[in-house]
Amino acid sequence: MAKTENKTKPTDQSVADYIDAIENKTRQSDCKKLIEIMCEESGCEPVMWGSIVGFGNYHYKYESGREGDFMRTGFANRKAALSVYIMAGFDAYPDLMTKLGKFKTGKSCLYINSLDDVDVDVLRRLIKESLQFMAQTYGPELTHRR
Repeated sequence: MAKTENKTKPTDQSVADYIDAIENKTRQSDCKKLIEIMCEESGCEPVMWGSIVGFGNYHYKYESGREGDFMRTGFANRKAALSVYIMAGFDAYPDLMTKLGKFKTGKSCLYINSLDDVDVDVLRRLIKESLQFMAQTYGPELTHRR
């Protein structure tokens, strides 16, 4: 199967401009805090992946033959909530999930209304453990770290 190009891919859009455009100042502050956490835990600078602030990247290849590149972690400011991308999913982290606070999940998305609703130290640990899983599963970053 030929390599299919993802719709979500890195762009030259400014992360700072994306954050500055957020009108809700609490949400803007939460996004700045997420950037700080994800930079520290990933060792990577933030890059816009469409409307997602992404950190790091990896190459995947499914048994079907489909392959591509994607970010290792990231977040997006959505109307209803912050979407935090935990690419490893949540099944391996039941202890952390019970301590996290108020949230909803999708397959690899953690939806939180505000960082005030969660234990930020637990969120940091979840991000760190997911990044460790990604490194073990997919190897090192494809691009330079900071």
